[in-house]
Amino acid sequence: MTILFFGDVVGKAGREAIKRMLPAIRAEHSPDLVCANVENLAHGKGITLHTLNFMIAAGVDFFTSGNHVFDKPEGKQVFEEHGDKIVRPANLKDDLPGKGWKIIEVNGVAVLIVNLLGKVFMEKQFDQGEIGNPFLKLNEILNEVGDKAKVKILDFHAEATSEKRGMGFWADGRVSAVFGTHTHVLTADAQILPQGTGYATDIGMAGVYDSIIGVQKEAALNRFAAGGDNSIKMPLTVAEEGACEASYLVVEIDEATGKCENISSFRKIS
Repeated sequence: MTILFFGDVVGKAGREAIKRMLPAIRAEHSPDLVCANVENLAHGKGITLHTLNFMIAAGVDFFTSGNHVFDKPEGKQVFEEHGDKIVRPANLKDDLPGKGWKIIEVNGVAVLIVNLLGKVFMEKQFDQGEIGNPFLKLNEILNEVGDKAKVKILDFHAEATSEKRGMGFWADGRVSAVFGTHTHVLTADAQILPQGTGYATDIGMAGVYDSIIGVQKEAALNRFAAGGDNSIKMPLTVAEEGACEASYLVVEIDEATGKCENISSFRKIS
């Protein structure tokens, strides 16, 4: 089975980049499943019905998210209408809309897709108790799933590269692939870990190429230069003009064993 996974899709430019580039990418890799992280889909923060429907029409099959998933008022409605196509971090509170993992069927094969949120530098965004621990939460999910799915994919939406790397080894041999999202910068470390799990620290993003992780350069630089408490008062504006990049992983998995056979990263600019 071949799975294609796009990194964080940032705003309108990111959405349009996926729509424009996906047909050629499909022709090149012939994926059985196309996924994308969409927590930044609606003008950089959150998801709306319009923006998710756009991605579905563009040809993306399934979606993961992250810490901004409920930043738009329509977040709950998105999960009510498209709960079969999207997951939110499993280590958020259970009373939030949606589920943190889902088993879907791809060409007759059961595929588990899990979404977890990192804790390092993101502590204030969810419970500090056991429910918030992504490592223990993964154990809980895998124990519940058991042998219901051989192919297992984990999107670990986290800030720290060390925590992402740690999750890779924590899950090695127990899932088919672990990759990071959230930092919007494609890392050059796609590899198969010792026990057969595909790994990459971050997939990157889909958005304006001449930007700072999808944000207008000037706005980001002004915030950096201000420093201190003043910096948080300075707005960031999503970049919407110019050439766009789309970064993604292509993961090949043995359906019988669930082991990763190949994982490669790509970045296209158009």
